[in-house]
Amino acid sequence: DQTEALTFADTVVVMHDGQIVQSGRPDELFDRPEHTFVGYFIGSPGMNVLSAEVAGREARVDGQVIALAATYGALPKGPKIEIGVRPEHVRLAAPGRGVPVQVDRIDDLGRVRFAKVRLGTQRLAATVPEHLTVDGSTASVEIDPAQVHVYADSRRVAGEAA
Repeated sequence: DQTEALTFADTVVVMHDGQIVQSGRPDELFDRPEHTFVGYFIGSPGMNVLSAEVAGREARVDGQVIALAATYGALPKGPKIEIGVRPEHVRLAAPGRGVPVQVDRIDDLGRVRFAKVRLGTQRLAATVPEHLTVDGSTASVEIDPAQVHVYADSRRVAGEAA
C-alpha cells in the first residue's frame, strides 16, 4: 500500500518487474522519480507520462512545444523518449493561454478539481484553478518547465541546468 509506505517509512523501495527501480525518502520519490513507473505509481493521480521528441530546451508532444528548464542534446532515436510531469504542475487555462488541449471531463474531488484532457492523441491530467470555468471542450494547459522530467527507455535523463 503506497499511502501507508509513504506515510510511515523513512526510506521506500519501489520495485517494477522484479527489479528495484528507485529507493529513497518519500519526498524524493514524488519530486524526482528516476523511473516512469515510480512517477506513475507514487501520487494520485499519478504522473503524466507522454511520448515526446526532445532537443535543446523543448519537448514536442504531438506537434506541440513544451518548454523545459534544462538543456538536452538531441536524444537518440532508438530509446523510447518520454516526458513526465505531475498533474499538480499542469494547470488548465483558457484557450490560447498555453498548450492547446481537448477537455474530456472534469472531476471534482472536493478540495481540488482535476481535468482529464487530450494533447493530440495523448491523455493527461491537469489541475483546474478554482476560478476557471470551461465552456465547451477546448482549453489550454500551462506546464511548469522546472517540473518536467525527461526519460529515455523509462529512466530519467539529466539535462544541463539553464
